[in-house]
Amino acid sequence: MKVQFFFIDKVPVLKDRTRLKQFIPTIFSKEKLRLESLTYIFCSDDYLLAINKEYLQHDYYTDIITFTLSEPGLPIQGEIYISIDRVRDNARQLGTTIKEELHRVVFHGALHLCGYKDKSNKEVSAMRGAESKYLHLYFG
Repeated sequence: MKVQFFFIDKVPVLKDRTRLKQFIPTIFSKEKLRLESLTYIFCSDDYLLAINKEYLQHDYYTDIITFTLSEPGLPIQGEIYISIDRVRDNARQLGTTIKEELHRVVFHGALHLCGYKDKSNKEVSAMRGAESKYLHLYFG
């Protein structure tokens, strides 16, 4: 399987994992990119904070960190770390369900590997549009 899920500390509300793992390569296909392998690691705030400090020199909580492991021009390999604590807090703050927010963040990480950025307002707008597109495609 090209997509794998690992759970550290906390198991998220993530039903129908097989369907989600089968859907994620669709994102890369629709973005005209080849996916070799993708690993999602679902963890706690503290676990992700340690990664944020060690690898990015950022001392703050975040919901997701995406690492590209492949060389440019080759099929995509990546690791995506998602804090379940942040997802729960974000869902509460945004007035959405944990299920929807978790799927949005899962797709967000895949989109980063597809080349989407989220630093400028224009980039954020494009990222949100793509997230919405794939959420709609997935949930129908």
